[in-house]
Amino acid sequence: MTAKTSIHPFIKMHGLGNDFIILDARESGLEMNAARASRLANRQRGIGCDQLIVMRASDSSDIFMEIWNADGSRVGACGNATRCVGRLLLDETGQASVSIQTDAGDLSAVAVGSDISVNMGAAKTGWQDIPLARESDTVAADYTNGPLSAPGCVNMGNPHAVFFVDDTDAVDLNRWGPQVENDPFFPERANVSVVTVEGGVIRQRVWERGAGITEACGSAACASVVAATRRGLVDRKATVLLDGGELQVAWLADGSVHMTGPTAFVFAGEVAL
Repeated sequence: MTAKTSIHPFIKMHGLGNDFIILDARESGLEMNAARASRLANRQRGIGCDQLIVMRASDSSDIFMEIWNADGSRVGACGNATRCVGRLLLDETGQASVSIQTDAGDLSAVAVGSDISVNMGAAKTGWQDIPLARESDTVAADYTNGPLSAPGCVNMGNPHAVFFVDDTDAVDLNRWGPQVENDPFFPERANVSVVTVEGGVIRQRVWERGAGITEACGSAACASVVAATRRGLVDRKATVLLDGGELQVAWLADGSVHMTGPTAFVFAGEVAL
């Protein structure tokens, strides 16, 4: 007996090269699981993406955004995807702002010129909230792995370890990223960033949990500004220069982190599920 196949439309978008498959399931009741998400994300045998997004109906917000990493793991937050989904909803509704419910909490998006600005919610810095395996100072955690040590640890709806280095581009992120991501010190794994701060600009490269090296990571950019502020390296806001381009990030006095940057439509199509 063969499985029933359905055809479903999708949109491919990216934020600074961090790319997404977006499926609209507000009316279809589309089922998603780890195996299906990883097949669609596969760049050789599927459509290909860093994260897969499913838009679902929400009782409290304009939509519920479901987020799956390329390896099939489900996550609570994705900043660049929130900007892309925010762009779709703003264009669709004509509203001045839209609300987006996620597993990590309620977010909002507004247009700022041609860019999209997202309120990513409050940064969490308690060691239990990251979470870490043991009590540690999250400004500069008691942790070392190869050349990387003393990360600033932040939860932006997902766990981040931000390592301050002399030369961001000199770090072999393919080697050290997966080692840090899967270290027992981070019970829920971690997004791993290496950053260099100079003149109010944060140069950042990211190994994303469940996706590997990506051209940009919005929640990691937010985490880097929080971590750099706590180290006294920036004053609550900065330009974050990622491999894919620039984001503007501000950590407001109320604890919320706002991120502004571009979105891009790549193509639309249909896929057999």
